[in-house]
Amino acid sequence: MSNLLNGKPGESRLFMGNEAIARGALEAGLNIAAGYPGTPSSEIIESLARLPKEAGVYVEWSVNEKVALEVAAAASFAGLRSICVMKQNGLNVASDFLLHLTGSGTRGGILLIPCDDPGALSSVNEGESRAFAKLVEIPLIEPGDFQEAKEAVKWAFELSETLRQIVMVRSITRLSHASGSVVLGEMPKREAKAAFRHNGFVLDPMEGPVLSAPVTYRHDLQQDKLKKAKELFETSPFNTYQGPEKPELLIISTSASSLYAKEAVSLLGMEGRVGLFKLATTWPLPSKLMAQMLGKAGRILFVEEVMPFTEENVKVLAAEMAGTLGVKTFFGKRDGTIPMTGELNPDIVTAALAKIFGIAWTPQPPDYAQKAGQKAFFGAPGRDLTFCPGCPHRASFYSIHSVLARDAREGFVCGDIGCYSMAVLPSGFSTLKTLHSMGSGTGVASGFGKLGPFGLNQPVVSVCGDSTFFHAAMPALANAIHHKADILMVVLDNSGTGMTGFQPHPGLSRDAQGNEVPALDIAEIAKAMGATVRVSDPFDVPGTQKIMHGLLDNVPGVKVLILRQICALSPEKKGKRKFDVMVNPEVCLGESCGCNRLCTRIFRCPGLVWDKARGKARVDEVICAGCGVCASICPVGAIMRVEAE
Repeated sequence: MSNLLNGKPGESRLFMGNEAIARGALEAGLNIAAGYPGTPSSEIIESLARLPKEAGVYVEWSVNEKVALEVAAAASFAGLRSICVMKQNGLNVASDFLLHLTGSGTRGGILLIPCDDPGALSSVNEGESRAFAKLVEIPLIEPGDFQEAKEAVKWAFELSETLRQIVMVRSITRLSHASGSVVLGEMPKREAKAAFRHNGFVLDPMEGPVLSAPVTYRHDLQQDKLKKAKELFETSPFNTYQGPEKPELLIISTSASSLYAKEAVSLLGMEGRVGLFKLATTWPLPSKLMAQMLGKAGRILFVEEVMPFTEENVKVLAAEMAGTLGVKTFFGKRDGTIPMTGELNPDIVTAALAKIFGIAWTPQPPDYAQKAGQKAFFGAPGRDLTFCPGCPHRASFYSIHSVLARDAREGFVCGDIGCYSMAVLPSGFSTLKTLHSMGSGTGVASGFGKLGPFGLNQPVVSVCGDSTFFHAAMPALANAIHHKADILMVVLDNSGTGMTGFQPHPGLSRDAQGNEVPALDIAEIAKAMGATVRVSDPFDVPGTQKIMHGLLDNVPGVKVLILRQICALSPEKKGKRKFDVMVNPEVCLGESCGCNRLCTRIFRCPGLVWDKARGKARVDEVICAGCGVCASICPVGAIMRVEAE
């Protein structure tokens, strides 16, 4: 049974923030959950997918975020409660449908839950999802701790059904992936029945067809909903204040930043001088409550991540109220008191607070970081960011890099987001030369592939993962084929959404809840679209390189090479070795070899170690995954592999 269902009302449970969000949705009577995997959001869907069938919740990993939102919206139109979950980048993908959905309105409660990543701890950017709430004019709620995450989700469902509008509940990495105690509430006992009513009057929000037109009428209605949300936000239980009635400084904070602010005030012993206002309903701003809070102090510090979203909105409100509130002094990101980029922490907020009050404060002794680093890494070998031992991507990029180097026409590779993004680094032989969003590698390559008439004669290669193929690369492939671009698309098929935890995708035979489903064949899809298709095992280095040479030299138009090998860390393969690998010290020439340590200097699998004392390479048997690829690249045959028993 899922951990989400354990325990009785009133009992306390240790939940990850994402689990608290999922539990809140269940306590609210959730029926449908859809999303696309992306750190730090994935565990919300993962934990719900483990529910037994008797729980009555349908859960899916959709093909992308736009489709996930469409699936959740269908549930809402049928009177059910649903959530749509994604990381911050996913909201860009979903935004097209989101803009229409906010115009048409909703029926059953529906929540959009983006999880942002301040500091880009596991992302290629620290994009903001909050701006979308303002852009498309929907309510935004930012819970500040684990208990509040659960309760805010329940409240947001009520708000959604009151307004007949989608509501955004935003989380961030430090809330989603940290853990804390959560007091359980009642689980509903009701049987949901879906019914889509569509035969009523065209403007009837509950009985008519669901449309975002006529635009003027719908937009006016949307504005009315936003005004109603603003009124409800005035008395939201999630907006809290603690501190003196007339503080010397008021801190306005949001989300987990509220915890940093609270700790900073405590560290400096300023509880009697500083007021802490935690704002959870960040859009639209509750103007009456804000006026009350702004009236408490002449100086205000904003603590939020990442952009000055609340800061700028509050400043607009303060300007409108200047006649009654007077002139205020603001501190935050705009004046540099708080950094404009990166993740916040208690030290940063404490330093800002100390600066405002002119207090001398040192977060730690000058040599603390150095000593801590020495203790933490004592005896551990230094390693760069790299692919895992036995990762098929290392073998794939070794072949791609080698083939393009031998081709000698300065060919290049366009990439996108996934584990394979590391191929921009030496661990991937610095193979990727463009890196943007999911599927954009093939889209950009499609553009390069049409530049022959302008003198471009370099081979153009794109790479994408198997999950990315279904998510966003198929339209780019269709564009390339339709316009006769001259490109080679390499699909790195490792049988799962590897970067985020091996979630299933349409190319696999199991769905999020473990049910057997039809698997879509990437090779057959690409053939049906009109591409020349080949399939190879990237661990077969000579065979893969031969196929690539043939495709680049002899086949015009769009070529698709599928390099199919399951990820070494996947549940099906983890801990299973195909080969036992060893280095023959009598054959290894070390630095005297003409390859100059190709295995440990260039190929750089963590399972291969340079033994400086002996002047030989050796295999680290503890972490070697037994793929045997290194035996294919040693020019003197010093690396041997035998079938594992």
